[in-house]
Amino acid sequence: MASLKEVRNRIASVKSTQQITSAMKMVAASKLRKAQTGILQLRPFAQKQQQLLQNLSAGADVALPGGLSEKRTTNRILFVVLSSNRGLCGAFNSNVIKQANIESRAIIAANQGAEITMITIGRKASEYFAKSSFNRAESHDDIYDELTYGRAAQLADHLIDLFTKKLYDKIYIVYHQFKNAVVQYLVTEQFLPVEPITSEEESGAQLEYIFDPSRDEILESIVPRILRTQLYKALLDSWASEQGARMTAMSQATDNAQELLKELKLTYNKARQAAITNEILEIVSGAEALKNN
Repeated sequence: MASLKEVRNRIASVKSTQQITSAMKMVAASKLRKAQTGILQLRPFAQKQQQLLQNLSAGADVALPGGLSEKRTTNRILFVVLSSNRGLCGAFNSNVIKQANIESRAIIAANQGAEITMITIGRKASEYFAKSSFNRAESHDDIYDELTYGRAAQLADHLIDLFTKKLYDKIYIVYHQFKNAVVQYLVTEQFLPVEPITSEEESGAQLEYIFDPSRDEILESIVPRILRTQLYKALLDSWASEQGARMTAMSQATDNAQELLKELKLTYNKARQAAITNEILEIVSGAEALKNN
């Protein structure tokens, strides 16, 4: 059995850890409320924008400006992987990295000779793919330091530029889609080329638009804006998911520390009782020895 001093040191250490995890839980909960408000407010707007884009580009004869709907041979694929800058958020980072690896290997298996390139957002993904077999072209780890629509728009314009210059044939975004503090869904979303809805996917109630100015001019103006919003939504989803995952992980860690404290206190009381019993036995034995002398 461990000595009383060792058990006391362990109890003090666990209490200190519990205070840290409890504080981190509260910080994550505070950040989560802000992030959750942002994504829940943006999501309906982004969905309506996406629906509008699909309706405007419906039909095989409609080509988006700049070749943004151009289908090419799948040779050069770009993955934008969204992770976090810090750990202590459970399996959040490992899951998104695993998803990117699975999707990449599936594309390579389906298209022999396909080249996979990574753009990472978040230091955890950047550190991993810097050592992996896949080429990491860029990292934008500082975007979470000040996550704004303006910064997301700059990155979206950069991705659009890479696609229109035909440096990549397809661009995917791998991220966590936020549902609540406990549940986050892994999503691999095709960013470019834009996939118009087909006649089979169109609803029974067809939407007819009167274009002023022309459809091409409207699409040329609206498509980049929609893509910027879609990337911003993905970033907000990932940010909210990270805070939810961290809050859940720190809550579990705090509960585990509490259970460990109970066990340690029980061990301490048993060790203390055994020590007192030994002292009593020594005193009694000494008294008996004096009496016999």
